[in-house]
Amino acid sequence: MQDSSPTGSPARHLALQGASNFRDLGGYPTADGRTTRWRHIFRSNHLGHLTPEDIDVVRALGVRSAFDFRGAEERTAGICVVDEIAVHSLPIEPTVVAALRAELAKGALTAPVALELMRDSYRNYVRHNTHSFRALFGHLLEDRAPLVIHCTAGKDRTGFASALILHALGVPDDVIAEDYLLTNRFYRRDATAATDLPEDVRSAIGSVETSYLAAAFEAVDKDYGDLETYLRDGLKIGPPEREALRARYLQS
Repeated sequence: MQDSSPTGSPARHLALQGASNFRDLGGYPTADGRTTRWRHIFRSNHLGHLTPEDIDVVRALGVRSAFDFRGAEERTAGICVVDEIAVHSLPIEPTVVAALRAELAKGALTAPVALELMRDSYRNYVRHNTHSFRALFGHLLEDRAPLVIHCTAGKDRTGFASALILHALGVPDDVIAEDYLLTNRFYRRDATAATDLPEDVRSAIGSVETSYLAAAFEAVDKDYGDLETYLRDGLKIGPPEREALRARYLQS
């Protein structure tokens, strides 16, 4: 049920049958010598297809809150099946597949076009959806752990959210990038999704690459100057809030 981890550490990846990308954000080192707490913050794809065995695992983890970035139609298609979990909707409507289909209709769809549309969707997280990430941090400050953050695949909206959390906690950039790229190891693509699109395009939107996350942080720099200003002004995480987050989610 769980992938191996370093001796004495909990498993980072919990191999759920109905949520292949369910992972723990614990155990990462920070610049001040602490580590992120295990079994406090999880990141995942949606929780609508969990098996009875999966539900037992999630219950054993004590997860009580889910923060769901899916849009309205996505949420309807996969409602959380764990009754004890309170779901908080922080909607970011998906745009990529519709944009890809528009390019397909024009005869202009290629893998490079798909990659650029993915990057632009990440820029839009900053340009148009900062309020949803700000709301997430407000919930994190209320200390609802153990909790799970998810969207549909748990890789893009969730990937950017997880990167922001780890940045706020003081985790180095290279470690954040490694966590982000774990999706390519664990996520099982839905073979029935967007079958009208070419396979190389489906591959581009069914995985992650560093240029996607970099595009989001380029938008941060363009619109806010730097990440620290974005945390303070965009996400309302100033020094007191950051210390409160670290007190909750870091250990010595």
